[in-house]
Amino acid sequence: MLVNLFNTVKSYGVPVTLREFLDLLNGLDQKLVFADWNKFYFLARTLLVKDEKYFDKFDRAFDIYFRGIKSMDDILKMLIPDDWVRQKFEKELSKEDLEKINSLGGLDKLLEEFKKRLEEQEKAHHGGNKWIGTAGTSPFGNAGQHPNGMRVGGKSNKGMAAKVWEERQFQNLDDSLQLGTRNIKIALRKLRKMTRTSDRWEFNLDGTIKSTAKNAGYLEIEYLREKLNDINLIVFFDVGGSMDPFVKVCEELFSAAKSEFKNLEYYYFHNCIYESVWKDNFRRNENRIPTQSILNKFSKNHKILIVGDASMAPYELTNSGGSIEHWNDESGEKWLKKIQSHFYKTAWLNPVHQDHWDYTSTIRMISGLMDQKMFPLTIGGISEAVGFLSKRN
Repeated sequence: MLVNLFNTVKSYGVPVTLREFLDLLNGLDQKLVFADWNKFYFLARTLLVKDEKYFDKFDRAFDIYFRGIKSMDDILKMLIPDDWVRQKFEKELSKEDLEKINSLGGLDKLLEEFKKRLEEQEKAHHGGNKWIGTAGTSPFGNAGQHPNGMRVGGKSNKGMAAKVWEERQFQNLDDSLQLGTRNIKIALRKLRKMTRTSDRWEFNLDGTIKSTAKNAGYLEIEYLREKLNDINLIVFFDVGGSMDPFVKVCEELFSAAKSEFKNLEYYYFHNCIYESVWKDNFRRNENRIPTQSILNKFSKNHKILIVGDASMAPYELTNSGGSIEHWNDESGEKWLKKIQSHFYKTAWLNPVHQDHWDYTSTIRMISGLMDQKMFPLTIGGISEAVGFLSKRN
């Protein structure tokens, strides 16, 4: 039975191994959990999932697996032996609760009737007093009003179910979602080249030990310059228009990058990079910086990130005069090629959901110009982009 759970969890993208599955079986043999749904869930998650970003995928797989079981007999044999159920109910339920259970003929009758209706029912049902569904008075289902029922999925509104299964409490930890500044910082930290160039000093334990030993045991304290991230990063941010819905996530990326990189340069553009960019949106029409001067100023070793939705009219990318704000003698396509050819490593982060990229022609075109080095602006996408930028030239 549990082999199918292992296969289901793996099929949902959780990197679970046979060793971890054997640990789960061993835990059950040692009776770390016994006849308890929630404890089994937490034990399985603890042993099978090694990174919290996979919690949501595990929850979905766990739910689908147990929904797919056709008979309650397998679950009862593995998790809830009959004698244990009786002892547990007699011990923990009040007299009033036991009387309510007995009003349907007892727990055995409740489970027997539940299995029978699962086998008879062929479709979803909502309302009523017999079938397993929602918003009814049947003793099985969800959001109903039977006093001694068994909840099947969903969240209780009445608090009257004798059994409950909570679903997917870690959805926001999936690495395909747009998360906060802290998570972005963690992803960006992989883009590091630490050198001792700081003006601050730190205690050197190894050096102190060696110097003291050489000095016949007399203490001689050594210091080293503090390490700093020596990576040089340039970020170009698309602002305005279709980028307005993505302001928050771009602000989070900007804030994280400023705190992680001492040598950070940033510039703004609209839709596509042309012959000039700017540093201050309020003075964008007055203080523009020639793009060519950036290419002349910075070495090929600088890492380049371009952040934008790459969504525009095709002529804005391919034509002279295509810019909607000014006349550009050279197309945005040519300027992107110049940037791509000048710097060793250039990547594009796109806040548009990756499933929608194929629907916009300029996203496909720009991805081609970037040698397919376009990544989604998610934690996973940032990690991929950083991995690419970190590779040796």
